Amino acid sequence: MAKRDFAFGKENFILIAVAVAVIAIGFMLMSGGGSQDPTGFNPEIFSSRRIVVAPAVTVIGFVLMIFGILKNSKNKEVAE
Repeated sequence: MAKRDFAFGKENFILIAVAVAVIAIGFMLMSGGGSQDPTGFNPEIFSSRRIVVAPAVTVIGFVLMIFGILKNSKNKEVAE
């Protein structure tokens, strides 16, 4: 089988997959806190998990994504 010329190396794909997983975990941490009664107020929507932790995890995931895209692969050969 011929070797394909991908834009990213193996490390890049691993970092991107980890970043997608971290972003998904961040969004899952933001979910919930709904009220069974639509006219009632549930103070659980203002928990520190949803206000502080989840956005921080999501931002870390986006930073990992940028790093995974911009990282140079060591096994790439420079063609001259």
